[in-house]
Amino acid sequence: MATTKIFPITATTGKAIAYIAKAEKTDNGRLISTYMCSRDPDKAAKEFAEVTATGTGRSKVLAQHFIMAFKPGEVTPERAMEIGKEMCEKYLKDQYQYFLAVHTDKGHVHLHCIFNNTNLINGLTFETLENRRFTEKDRSYNKLRTLADEVCKRHHLSVVEHPEMGKGKSHWEWDMNRQGLSWKAKLKYTIDQVIKESEDFDDFLRKCADFGVLVEYNPDHKIDLKFMLAEQKERNPRAKMTRAKTLGWFYETETIKNRIAQYQGGWIYVPRTKIKERTVKAPNRFVQDAIDRGNMKLASIAKNVIAEYGVEPDQIKQAAISEYAHSRGLLSELNNMKTEIEDLQVKLKVLRKHRKLKVYGEELKALSGSAAKKYRKEHSAELTEYGQIRTKVLELYPSGHIPTVECLDKKINALIQERSLKDQQFREADKRARDLADAQRTIEEFLRQERNEQQQDRKRKKNGDLE
Repeated sequence: MATTKIFPITATTGKAIAYIAKAEKTDNGRLISTYMCSRDPDKAAKEFAEVTATGTGRSKVLAQHFIMAFKPGEVTPERAMEIGKEMCEKYLKDQYQYFLAVHTDKGHVHLHCIFNNTNLINGLTFETLENRRFTEKDRSYNKLRTLADEVCKRHHLSVVEHPEMGKGKSHWEWDMNRQGLSWKAKLKYTIDQVIKESEDFDDFLRKCADFGVLVEYNPDHKIDLKFMLAEQKERNPRAKMTRAKTLGWFYETETIKNRIAQYQGGWIYVPRTKIKERTVKAPNRFVQDAIDRGNMKLASIAKNVIAEYGVEPDQIKQAAISEYAHSRGLLSELNNMKTEIEDLQVKLKVLRKHRKLKVYGEELKALSGSAAKKYRKEHSAELTEYGQIRTKVLELYPSGHIPTVECLDKKINALIQERSLKDQQFREADKRARDLADAQRTIEEFLRQERNEQQQDRKRKKNGDLE
C-alpha cells in the first residue's frame, strides 16, 4: 500500500536535498526531477534561498519534505517517478520549486520531494497560503494524503483503506502532546499500526518498512529486537536504534506476537463497567505455590493483582495486552473527535463573522439608485469582506443547508463533553494496562531471581558433594 507523510525543514535545506539526491539511492542521479531549480543539490539550495529572500512571510520553515512509500514490488522506479511528478503538479500547482527523487536502495520503492516553503508567484509561505486562519495544523497533510490516494487509485495501486487508523502527522502530533514525548511516541504509535495490519510476526517485520520503521531482529541475541523511525534516521544519520524493551513491555517480541494473534483472531474487548475489589478467601494456586516456596514478596504481588483487578496471575500477560489494545482504540476515537471539534470550530468562526457582516448586504439590498451608490462607497470595506465571507460559507456548505450559530455551538459543546468522558475512559484503561504490565514484569523478575538462586543452591550442593 502507498503511505505518505510530510514534515517541515527548518535547519539546512542543502543537506536535506543532498541526502535525497545521493547517487547510490537514485541510480546515479537518473531518478531525479526538478522544477524551477537545478539538479545539482548545492545550486538547488541556493536557488531555493533566493526565492525565500524575496518572500513576504517570516516563517522559520525553509522548505517542506514529503515522502511517499509504495508496497514492495508494486511499482517500478520509473512509474514511481511518474506518480511523483503528478503529485507535485496537482499538490504544488507549479507555484513552488521542488526537488524530486525516487529511491531504490531499500526493499520498497519510495520517493522524496523537497519543495520551497515560499510561493514563486506571490511570495507567501506555504503554511499561510494553505492554512490562513484555520487552526488545523495537519490540514496540508490531509490534502496530501487524499491526493495520494486519488493518484494511486488512478494508477491501480493499493492504498490504506482506513487512513484514520494509520500513521499520519496529526495523529502523531496529538499522541506526542498527550504523552509528553517526542519521536518515541511517533515510533510507538506507528508500531501499533503495523501490528494491526500484520498476519504474523514475520509479516510484521516485513511491513515495518511500509510504515517508515527500521527494524533489526536477531533471535540469537539477548537484545533481539530494535526499532527506529526512517524519518529520524534521515534527519540524523548517526541516530541509534531503540531497544524494544526501552519502548516498553508491549513492544517486546513475544508481546508483539500475542497482540498480532489477538487481532487476527477477531478479538473484541468488552470493558468492565467497574472493577470490584475483593479479598481472596481461598489461596490462589500461584499464590500458594509462592508461599510454599517461601517467596512472600511474590505471593503479596499476586494477591494484590487478584484483589484489585480480578485477574489471575497466569492471566496477567494477556490481560495487559487486552487493556493496552483497548486504550489505543480509545485514543484513536479521541483523535477523531478532536479533529471533528476543530473542524466545527473553524466553521463556527466563519458563521459568526458572516452573521455580523450580513447586515451590510441586507441594507444594501434594500436601497437603490444614488442611495445604494452612496452606501457602497461608505461601506466598501465591509461589503468586500461580506462578499468574501459569503463565498467561504458557500464553500463550507455547498448544499445551502447552513446551520445557525447557536445550533453549531451547541453541537460543539456536546462533543467536548462526550470527548471529556471518553478521555477519562482512556486514562483509566491506560492506567490498568500500565499497572498490569508492571505487575507482570515484577513477577517475571522475581521468578527469574528465584530460578537463579535455585541454580546457585544446586551448584553449591554439587560442589560440597565433590569436596
